[in-house]
Amino acid sequence: MRVCVYTLGCRLNQCESEALADSFAREGFEIVGEEEGADLHIVNTCTVTSKAEQKARRMIRRFARRSPTLVTGCYAQLNRKELEELGKEVLVVPLDGKARLLKLAGHLRTALESSLSLFEGMKSFEGGDATVFDYDAATFSYHSRAYLKIQDGCDNSCAFCRVHVARGKAQSLDRATVIERVKALEDAGFNEIILTGVNLTMYDHRNEGLGGLLEALLAKIGDIRIRLSSMEPDHIDDRLLGALEDPRMQPHFHIPVQSGSDSVLHRVGRKYTVAELTSILDRLKACKDDPFLAADVITGLPGEGEREFEETALFLQENGFSALHVFPFSPRPDTPLFKAKDRVPESVRDERAKVLRTLSAGLTDAYLRRQEGKPGEVVVQDRKDGSWYGVTGNYVDVRIVDPPLFAKRGMLLKGTFGSRSDRLMEFIVTGSS
Repeated sequence: MRVCVYTLGCRLNQCESEALADSFAREGFEIVGEEEGADLHIVNTCTVTSKAEQKARRMIRRFARRSPTLVTGCYAQLNRKELEELGKEVLVVPLDGKARLLKLAGHLRTALESSLSLFEGMKSFEGGDATVFDYDAATFSYHSRAYLKIQDGCDNSCAFCRVHVARGKAQSLDRATVIERVKALEDAGFNEIILTGVNLTMYDHRNEGLGGLLEALLAKIGDIRIRLSSMEPDHIDDRLLGALEDPRMQPHFHIPVQSGSDSVLHRVGRKYTVAELTSILDRLKACKDDPFLAADVITGLPGEGEREFEETALFLQENGFSALHVFPFSPRPDTPLFKAKDRVPESVRDERAKVLRTLSAGLTDAYLRRQEGKPGEVVVQDRKDGSWYGVTGNYVDVRIVDPPLFAKRGMLLKGTFGSRSDRLMEFIVTGSS
């Protein structure tokens, strides 16, 4: 039986989806992509923007025409009934029950052996107890690098954000288990692990924090590369910055900036000023030699005037970013800004997004040009049209030139950045490890 796990949203969702796929693979199910004719589709949804929800509905309808479809994730937590109406064989499991789905594969295998239909087997599933940290994949079907969830939830209440409503308060996986799981993935042969969470820098934030975890972790592991998913700036402290200097920590930092205007940041409940943010960014850049520095930015937040937008654009130009992930403001139910009266017209909001995306393209081009001729490492990701592709330590997508005959997915290769070709950097291999 063939199973497709389709994921929308953040790296944490990707991590949890990989664990779900791994649980099915362990029971003998075949894990396939969205175009490979699955017998069961699992859709892991996101609620960050209305577009993410629209795409989820579109994909659910599409999959439900082909096979029974199970829907879970943040959108499923907040709008269960809406999703249940998208197809006759659509089953919705809210986010607070998603971890129980790690036991679904074994239940379905038994149900099918008992001559129940697939959908009947899904409806009869209960699952028992589970925790948000039961996601512990040993294999990864959709990624060449390993993902490990170490944090969930968020104690902030940003006025535009719905995720903390779905995910709840911040909680952290205990340090000993994090180290144990990382070591197991390293022993299994993975060359890179991405640590994920809803608000990763809120890990154990009332005690030794993410920095303390990384210190302990780096003392116990070998040469495996460690990458962090997005880092909220308000909990980036001296200890974390010190840990990031370790060469095993990858030179790639993703910061949800959201705005470069103090008045906008205050209005939406962000817990830092532009001056504090600039200081943090300067220190992050000092941790590594020309790291890839990415930012999330929202255009058209309520009350954002032309002056505030210009402040944001100037801030992004002056602070050494390599790429911008630009999101036009999307009013989310259950948030203070949902019914804001000082909304920016959509045409203005979208034009501002266009301006920042153009800026992002220029920043990325400048960063890539600076990499030409520099040494680096790449994790091999996939093979397409006769060429191997991968991602480098500083998060540059590359086409691998002259890979070894024994190249395979997940392998770590050493080499040098070449020139840009077809919007990709070339990476010239000089060795492997």
